[in-house]
Amino acid sequence: MKTAPVMSVLRGARAWTAGRPWLFDAALGGGLTVFDVVTLATRDPAPGPMALALWGVQTVPLLWRRRLPLAVLATMTAAFVVFEAADPVPGKTPGPYFLIFGVYAAARYAPAAASLAASGGALAAAVAVDLALGRSPAPRPDSLEPITATTFAVFLGVAWLLGHARRRIDADARRLRDLNARLRAERERNARQAVAAERARIARDLHDVVAHHVSAIAVQARSTEDVVRDDPGLGRAGVARIAETADTALVEMRRILGLLDAGHDDGDAEPSLRGLGRLVEAAERAGCRVRADVDAGAGALPQVVQVSAYRIVQESLTNVLKHAGPAEVRIALRTSDGALVVEVGNGPAAPGRTPVPGSGRGLIGLRERVAAFDGTLRTGPCPAGGWLVRAELPLEGVR
Repeated sequence: MKTAPVMSVLRGARAWTAGRPWLFDAALGGGLTVFDVVTLATRDPAPGPMALALWGVQTVPLLWRRRLPLAVLATMTAAFVVFEAADPVPGKTPGPYFLIFGVYAAARYAPAAASLAASGGALAAAVAVDLALGRSPAPRPDSLEPITATTFAVFLGVAWLLGHARRRIDADARRLRDLNARLRAERERNARQAVAAERARIARDLHDVVAHHVSAIAVQARSTEDVVRDDPGLGRAGVARIAETADTALVEMRRILGLLDAGHDDGDAEPSLRGLGRLVEAAERAGCRVRADVDAGAGALPQVVQVSAYRIVQESLTNVLKHAGPAEVRIALRTSDGALVVEVGNGPAAPGRTPVPGSGRGLIGLRERVAAFDGTLRTGPCPAGGWLVRAELPLEGVR
């Protein structure tokens, strides 16, 4: 006999009814009821309507086995007891085997303690009525005859164990689905946070680049304006420096915006302390007199530290150009007590200097960069005049 087509049909039917539990319950309860009634009705002589009703009512409650499992088991047990007591079909007893379906449903869909108590009560009631009416012999541990109380206990016990095991499997499956849903939500939340953090980082970098170079252009333009009439050659040189600074700003902006391209791979997209000379040159072209003192090992620091240190120096020089203009500038980067110390100080502004208006985002960006390392940032006036920015970036645990 070929069983493959039959198994395929059964699997298909199970898959189709998986999303329609009411249909499976209707097939189970209604099918058993129809089968029992038809089987009994074909007996000769045929039993009366009362006998058929008492026989069939034992399985009708299975239609509600998911919603009211304990009530279904109690109703099926009561129907069995009434059928046995009424004895409407002499010599014909179904035994409490229909209760197997009720016990299984109670164990699967009701709490373990309640279903175990209900199943024990159903078994006790069924065995008691059969013993009282003499339908089955007294329990014997060595007996497995179909109508003994021992057999009833074995079958109902196995049904409860199967139902309880399926309940635990369903509970584990629900927990796994809930855990998967939480993991998906967590991944989506982390992805959104990562996107927001990346946007904020790119916005800070854009601000640093644009503010730095535009401030340098503004200072150079004002200086050129002062000399262009008296010394056209010096004015042309100033205009050339403005153009060069603008070109540098465009190059750096393209590098930063290139990070938004998923397929872009440019090892020079992020700055490092190796490019600190470009900042010094830009500040010197704007008229500043810069002295830089950088530890020899700074270039070997982790890239994330170098990027932050570079941006801190860049933003500090931007503030110098905005507020002090051409001035003495001191840059120092050194490692001390497991941290990178970045200091940028400048001398006082020239008399009559008009500061370039700022947005205040520069200092915010500095604080955010330093806070990312749990570091410290101090800014304030120098005793001899001018301004000092000092940032300390701890290196412990940074890769």
